[in-house]
Amino acid sequence: MDADSLRLLAANHLVVEGLELDQVLRHIVDAAVSLIDAEYGALGVIAPDGHLERFIHVGISDEVAAKIGHLPEGRGILGAVIDSDAAIRLDDLGADSRSIGFPAHHPPMGAFLGVPIRTRNETYGNLYLTKRAGDSFTAEDEELVTGLAATAAIAIDNARLYEESVRAHRVSTALSEVTATLLAPDAGDAFGVVAERIAALVGADLVTIVVPGSSAAEYRIETARGVGAAAIEGSILPGNDWLVARAIAGGQVVSAENSADAPWLGDQFTDGSTVAVPFVVSGSPVGALCITRGSHSDAFSAIELATIAEFAAQAGLAVALAWARADRQRLDVIADRSRIARDLHDHVIQRLFGTGLGLQALAGSAPAHAAALDRHVAEIDTAIADIRTAIFALQNSAAESVRHRLLDVVTELTPSLRRPPRISFAGPVDLIASGALANDVVAVVREALANVARHAHADTAVVFVAATEKELTVTVDDDGVGVAASSVRASGTANMAARASAHGGAFVLEPRAGGGTRAIWQVPLASTAKEQR
Repeated sequence: MDADSLRLLAANHLVVEGLELDQVLRHIVDAAVSLIDAEYGALGVIAPDGHLERFIHVGISDEVAAKIGHLPEGRGILGAVIDSDAAIRLDDLGADSRSIGFPAHHPPMGAFLGVPIRTRNETYGNLYLTKRAGDSFTAEDEELVTGLAATAAIAIDNARLYEESVRAHRVSTALSEVTATLLAPDAGDAFGVVAERIAALVGADLVTIVVPGSSAAEYRIETARGVGAAAIEGSILPGNDWLVARAIAGGQVVSAENSADAPWLGDQFTDGSTVAVPFVVSGSPVGALCITRGSHSDAFSAIELATIAEFAAQAGLAVALAWARADRQRLDVIADRSRIARDLHDHVIQRLFGTGLGLQALAGSAPAHAAALDRHVAEIDTAIADIRTAIFALQNSAAESVRHRLLDVVTELTPSLRRPPRISFAGPVDLIASGALANDVVAVVREALANVARHAHADTAVVFVAATEKELTVTVDDDGVGVAASSVRASGTANMAARASAHGGAFVLEPRAGGGTRAIWQVPLASTAKEQR
């Protein structure tokens, strides 16, 4: 075997050593330089639009490369190799009419050899080799590098297949984690889980999920994870936002061309890169998944864009499954509550009602114990009213109903009180109290019970919420130390008064005749109805 064949064999062996694509590309350039004793070498990877998206060079130090600045884009002689898709060999690079010269700090180069690397039916890139002035490449050199390029094509193809298998495994692992997390009993925010996993998968600095806002003229950043997330989560974006609108409407990955395409990211990502992909759940786009990298990171590659698109599609299925599971659980809870409500109505209330009638009859036959029996009957009537309140709450189980929110407040403040407060309702409270009025009712009850816990030293507290055609009234009674008529209104009661005034109503804090304090918060419903319109 002659010396050229031995050198080619050694070069081929070096090329096929690794599986990581970056490592393989570096080995190809090193092998080509060594094979024909070139002084400088480079491998340019051709992007779909024909320019060089990557440029791996050998022979120029990092310090000199930094001084040169921007890497070649595929013009001049380099572009001629791309356009011709054939080998080009020159004795004097600078003398060729297609040469565009060298940038400042670039070392002088004389002889030039460019050879394409073809993988399957496409040209993946080109090998560029040069020598100093006075030296030249021979036809044998061209044949050796062409043979090396054939081996390099196989090595690149294998590396790309390996890279794809690694990518598919990482996507599969990330999606498995998303599904497992969303289907866990204590699953958290579905969008938050998706954002955190895609950020880790592609190395993003910031991930946001943008959804349509309350009107067609706006979007809302529903979820944000990463650098500066707290500052933008919940922000409202204009409905004509270029990046988000195109992603949702186009059904494919969209890349921001510059920072003006995503102004809501702020100054910290001015020179970064952002892509957006529609986030589809149950067949309909619910928003856009936006992934951002800062200027310190590389732009998203074609493989990473494919990864983002695949992840978004599969994560949408996982979210749909999690939402369907939550809906099923919610229906199960509603069915269970309905059963409990029927049992309370059909059995418990009837027994209490019968017991009350029996006590009333006993009071008539035993006048000496009538007063005590009447008190017990009154307690039974109160218990029946409380159970009816519970039945109504169980049968009207919307998670955000005023009744449920008030019951949650009572549960929340019970540890602060000596005894659990009693709460009852009259009238269509849930139908009447909605929006801002509902928020104020909840806030008033919370503040009133908090005042009882802090100041009243009461054994019992009773909350009564009543809705009629004309007004809504919240009454909170306690049997504590009472309130002085001349006492200065504290900030809490001042807030309750302000809330009532905002609806055209009034708030009164007064002593009870039997001891303790009564807080009455009352608003007219006509004023509230106008406000809600």
